[in-house]
Amino acid sequence: MVREQVAAVLATAAADPSGIVPIVQAGHPALRMRAVPLTGQLDAATLAELVAVMRRTMHAAPGVGLAAPQIGLPIALAVVADPGGGDPEVEQIRERPELPFRVLVNPRYDLVPGEEPEPVAFYEGCLSVEGYQAVVPRLRRLRLVCTDEHGAAVDEVLQGWPARIVQHETDHLNGVLYLDRALTRSLSTVEEYGGHWASQPRPEEAARVLGF
Repeated sequence: MVREQVAAVLATAAADPSGIVPIVQAGHPALRMRAVPLTGQLDAATLAELVAVMRRTMHAAPGVGLAAPQIGLPIALAVVADPGGGDPEVEQIRERPELPFRVLVNPRYDLVPGEEPEPVAFYEGCLSVEGYQAVVPRLRRLRLVCTDEHGAAVDEVLQGWPARIVQHETDHLNGVLYLDRALTRSLSTVEEYGGHWASQPRPEEAARVLGF
């Protein structure tokens, strides 16, 4: 089944001059399914082709991460990349360095051994929930365990915005949308977020005004 689903997505990409595929939106069944682990169902060439399609689709959106369920594939695969940049003060507070492109196969995250959870709350959005932003509390630091696209083991500690991106994309593989974890009174359209809250390093003023 996985091979057939992937073949259909690759055919869709091949038929598009830009080589990208549509990003499904909230309500699509794939976004609420627990992803199937990748355990050799795809040969190396097919996986590489799928990763390339996901990378192009993520950059075209544009976004900083894309999980396979977001293109209708309930398999445990995600790609991430963040150029960083923006206001230096805001990015420093958000701990948002450049995150080079990488592939996460069967990722999971947990607390860093020996550390207490340190939640931090910032606005975030999702390519599968177009037009909105909301404040989401997430772990500041985490331990990421997965493999890369070549099968090499990954076991590392991430913090700040890279950790937030990994949590967001890994949640997709468990059928969880960011809105499930969001402080719902913070929900803003992209226009209102840009007009009122985007320039603020932390969402304290939004919390005061919007009451969350």
